Amino acid sequence: MRHLTSFILALMVMTYASLAQAAEPRRIVALGDSLTAGYGLESGTSFTTLLAEALNEKDENVVIDNAGVSGDTTAGGLSRLEWAIAGDTKPSLVIVALGANDMLRGLDLKLTRDNLKSILRTLKDQDIPTLLVGMRTPLNMGPLYSDKYEAIYEDLADEFDIPLYPFFLDGVALDANLNQSDGLHPNLEGVKIMVKRILPTVRKALNN
Repeated sequence: MRHLTSFILALMVMTYASLAQAAEPRRIVALGDSLTAGYGLESGTSFTTLLAEALNEKDENVVIDNAGVSGDTTAGGLSRLEWAIAGDTKPSLVIVALGANDMLRGLDLKLTRDNLKSILRTLKDQDIPTLLVGMRTPLNMGPLYSDKYEAIYEDLADEFDIPLYPFFLDGVALDANLNQSDGLHPNLEGVKIMVKRILPTVRKALNN
């Protein structure tokens, strides 16, 4: 009888532990710049906050760490990568959305590629699923530069066999009604569209 009681108690402990583990939210880290950080937006309306709400409405049970820093370049993202992904809970997904400021500052595209490659290599070595988010250039930068810049994201996604969301501002760029007065950063309505469009890609990357 004593053995049976011990067995039941052990089974109950294992069951409760399994339920607690199942209830623990999965952790997503969004490594980016001002578009991720929520520049110019009210508290609680950033891209990461609205994305987490949208995912949890789909019963994904996630928390998202906003590792976005306004003005950050790929070099800055690389320098703080280890800090961003550190913690007791290993990320179930890292969203890498960097490179826009490299482009706006006219930085050497080889450096942009190398920095992103180092970020993706680190995540791959730590067996952390990754979603790469690309950016498009303004028309005035010319097709030669644009093609080289956009190819960075396509090439690296292929090289590391990870999903690519080609354009972070898809459906929002150049629309004055969806952007703040600077014409570069989305307003709340713009962020809602960003979240709606990227949501299926994030869900797929999270659950693959």
